[in-house]
Amino acid sequence: MVRLESLSFAYADQIPIFQDFTWEVQRGDTWAILGPSGCGKSTLLYLLAGLRFPQAGQVLIDEQAITRPRPHTGLIIQEYGLLPWATVRENARLGFRIRGFYGPDGTHAPTDDLPSGDVDQWLNRLRLLPHADKYPGQLSGGQRQRTAIARTLALKPDLLLMDEPFSSLDAPTREGLQILTLELQAEEHLTLVIVTHTIEEAAILGKKILLLGEPPNTTPRVIDNPKAGISDYRNSAEYTAMCRDLRDSMDLPTRNPVPSPEGRA
Repeated sequence: MVRLESLSFAYADQIPIFQDFTWEVQRGDTWAILGPSGCGKSTLLYLLAGLRFPQAGQVLIDEQAITRPRPHTGLIIQEYGLLPWATVRENARLGFRIRGFYGPDGTHAPTDDLPSGDVDQWLNRLRLLPHADKYPGQLSGGQRQRTAIARTLALKPDLLLMDEPFSSLDAPTREGLQILTLELQAEEHLTLVIVTHTIEEAAILGKKILLLGEPPNTTPRVIDNPKAGISDYRNSAEYTAMCRDLRDSMDLPTRNPVPSPEGRA
C-alpha cells in the first residue's frame, strides 16, 4: 500500500534525515516507528501524510505519488487538534464540514463512498455520546483524544497515521487507548503507522517496528513483532523479551531492577 522509493529529505542547512531510503508498508499492517529524539519519526509521518515532500525520491500510496494530503489518509496528532469553541459532536463533524466546502472532487474529498456525516455511531463506540454537547475544556485528556479519533475514523480512512498520540496521558488511560486503537484497527481493516518514543508502546502496538537512528537514515531496520495485539501480550514473557531486544537494538542501557526493601541500607 505504501512505498518510499529512494527517498531523501533534509531541512534547510541540515544534514539529511533520510537519504536514499526505501521502505514498504503492506495493506492492513500495523507499524510502530521508534527512535531517539531528532531521528525523523514525525518527519516520516508527515511525508506519508503529504504535509512534507522529499527533495529526491517519492512516496507512493496505492501506486499513486503523494503530492498533497490524501482524502483516505487520517492523521491524529499529540495535541488533539480540537476547536475549543466547538462541542465534542461539532469537533467530530469537522472533517465533513471541510470536505463539504470542497465537494467530492477526488483531491480534497473522495468522489465515491462519501460518508454521511453522522458521527454519533463513533461517539457511541468511543464512549463519548454522553459528552457530545461538552466542550474540550470540560473533558479529560483521554476523552479529548477519543474525540480526535472519532473525528478521524468518521471519514473512513484506510491509512491511519498517529504521532505520539498517548504520550501526555496517564498510564491507565494510555493503556486503555492502546487497546482501543488495536480493536479499531482490526474492526475497520486499517493500515496503522504510529510514532512513539516509548519502547513498551512500540512493542504493544507494532506487529512490525521500524527503528530509526541518528540521521541520515539510509536503510530501514525492521523488527518483527507478530504477537502484538494478542490478548494479554503485555503480561507475557515474549513481551518482556521484545522490550529487551528493542532496548538492545537501540543501544540503551538496561534498566536496573528496583531494590527490595530488604536490600536497602
